[in-house]
Amino acid sequence: MSAPASIPVESATPREPRPFAPPRVAARLSSLGKIPFGFGPRFFVALLIGLLWVIPAWWAPQLVAGLYLWDGLVVAVFLLDLLRLPKPQHIETFREWGHAPSLATKSEITVGVQNFTPIALRCRITDETPTVFRSAPPTLNVFCAPRARAEARFSIMPRVRGDIAVGRIFVRYRTTLGFAERWTVAPTAQTVRVLPDLEQARQQALYLIRSKQVEMERRRKRQRGLGREFESLRDYRQGDDIRDIAWPATARRHSLVTRVFEIERSQFVWIVLDAGRLLRAEVKQDNSSLRLSKLDYAVNAALALAQVAVQCGDKVGLLAYGRSIQQNIGPGRGAAHLRTIVDSLSQVHGEASEADHSMATRTLLNGQQRRSLIVWITDFSETPTLPEVIEYATQVTRRHLVVFAAISQPDLITVAHTTPNDADEMYRHAAALEIEHRRDLLLRGLRQRGVFAFELVPGLLASTLVNQYLEIKERNLL
Repeated sequence: MSAPASIPVESATPREPRPFAPPRVAARLSSLGKIPFGFGPRFFVALLIGLLWVIPAWWAPQLVAGLYLWDGLVVAVFLLDLLRLPKPQHIETFREWGHAPSLATKSEITVGVQNFTPIALRCRITDETPTVFRSAPPTLNVFCAPRARAEARFSIMPRVRGDIAVGRIFVRYRTTLGFAERWTVAPTAQTVRVLPDLEQARQQALYLIRSKQVEMERRRKRQRGLGREFESLRDYRQGDDIRDIAWPATARRHSLVTRVFEIERSQFVWIVLDAGRLLRAEVKQDNSSLRLSKLDYAVNAALALAQVAVQCGDKVGLLAYGRSIQQNIGPGRGAAHLRTIVDSLSQVHGEASEADHSMATRTLLNGQQRRSLIVWITDFSETPTLPEVIEYATQVTRRHLVVFAAISQPDLITVAHTTPNDADEMYRHAAALEIEHRRDLLLRGLRQRGVFAFELVPGLLASTLVNQYLEIKERNLL
């Protein structure tokens, strides 16, 4: 993690917060502890300089009095400097967020002080940042001119989603003389919400552009498969399907007229997230030492899919479950609804017990009667019987179109495709192959029942699901 960067600023106007960013907090300082002051670094330097009187005192002992006089002068300067220090309530500290904190994404926090006094101050700021943001709280040094504002920035890398408590800000300040300093604290505690990876979701929106380009190209070539939602009428062209001819319009115009269709909008898309114990398994992120759980990858993929589906004009719902229903957001569209989904996804957490797939299926079927696209992100354990989640996914298929995404374990794939060098590795290799074969048979059985079933590595989960969704839209399968 990069070292904190100090950037003095003379402006007193705070910057506008970015969308989703936590609010700015500011508070006046107050004294810390029963003795809220201490010695500055120059006080000790001056005392060390006074030890030079020991050298002449070696030959003339009466000169040792000069040492006492020097020390007394240093203490007097300390007291005068302490009295010059402004009261804590005349200084304000603040914390600003440049971006909404997102899982495994580096972002910056700005902290600083607002000096309302005519005295220049040197401040040492320590923000009480939790360890899930960075390994140690940052300590930043800033110089604040009289009646001015100074700030410094430091970076964080959130390792968990959800609501995280950020603590107080501690400030030690002294004058430019540097003989005395005050110890203060500001009540800037706040709870911030760490969101899924928003940047990845924005990148997946490029697939939407690709989808529209494909749609325009197909329309130009007069190919079928653009959906069955009526858009307009036009003159018949060679190659148009006879079933698309509008006979009433043809009779009125005395020439063949064909109907032009577009991809349907306002369809229902449900994202179902399994938050049971299997999704708590951690996977190392590519080109990073950070390990994220399968659930974190699933949440990021759900956000990317929700954003693209909302921009396509579909209504998106969310169902996250473990032993109980964690989040149940009905289908909707628009920016406000997408914000609700983002907030809900940030609060989805893994559970130590097996998820209740039966309860999730009942909730989904009771709440959604109209045929919809169900994207079920889950995993299943290796059991001699049919896993429950596959059994219930088959039940949902009777009414809805299901995309079943099982998240694989990269470590298992590595063992299955690595040539063993000894007996122990051979047994592990054989076990991994057997597990991989059983999982493939189960997914193949789902495909035979009309389910789009995949086993995906965590890193490809988001892009594959978005691509599959767009293909379903283009082929008018829903």
